[in-house]
Amino acid sequence: MKSFAGKALRWEWRDGVIELVLDREPANEIGLIMLAELEQFVSAFPALIPATAVCIFSSNRKHGFSAGADLRELYRTAEQLSEKDRLAGVRSFIERIHAAFNAIDAAPFTTIAAVHGVCFGGGFELALTCDILIADKMARFAFPELRLGLIPGFGGIPRLKRDVGNAFVRDLLLTGRSVNAARAQTVGLVAQLAAEGEALRIARATAAQIVKFDDTTRATTKKFIKPVPHDDLRREIDLFCELFSRPTVMSALKKFVESTDAMPYLP
Repeated sequence: MKSFAGKALRWEWRDGVIELVLDREPANEIGLIMLAELEQFVSAFPALIPATAVCIFSSNRKHGFSAGADLRELYRTAEQLSEKDRLAGVRSFIERIHAAFNAIDAAPFTTIAAVHGVCFGGGFELALTCDILIADKMARFAFPELRLGLIPGFGGIPRLKRDVGNAFVRDLLLTGRSVNAARAQTVGLVAQLAAEGEALRIARATAAQIVKFDDTTRATTKKFIKPVPHDDLRREIDLFCELFSRPTVMSALKKFVESTDAMPYLP
């Protein structure tokens, strides 16, 4: 499959490069629809991998890369279920997310996230699956989950810990505050800082350099320098589900859903 256009994202293969564009109103929240389309993308890997050197992830939404998980969908689905079924449903969703994100993380082609604006929660976790993160100067990163009584559940903690120092990880997780692209570059999270609106252009220029290299060497190098932290990822699923079982989480989600703020996910 050389191209795909769905309700939440689209991708196109050309000259060894896949460009995958997140495009779901209002801010690329990751829910069942986007997850299903990410799974379709991953399922196409056997056909795509032999001819692919690079995949660029970007967003067509003006607010940014992604605001994170679709918390409204999560709450409305969960409130209709018994406690037992609710927890089973959440675990199933989280395990599906992890399977898709792990496949992207371990893909033999090089992955680049071209980030602008909001890159929060689950959207930040998707960006962290990528090998190279390029951000325009207006991008902001955050894990605001603690205000809901949760931890990031899409693999964010192990991947962030893999990529940067623990002091930055703790600051981001325990305060819920956002950081700008300049600080993210300083700590080693962002590889390249772009002018406003230029992240995708820089990502394309970077991809043009990467496609020049031998496929086997590139894939071997990636596997060596970027191991997938499977044990920590499985532990994160358990911790997320354990925290989600508490009534305080449903109360916090209810408050979020009923908020009249246009973007209640902003710190």
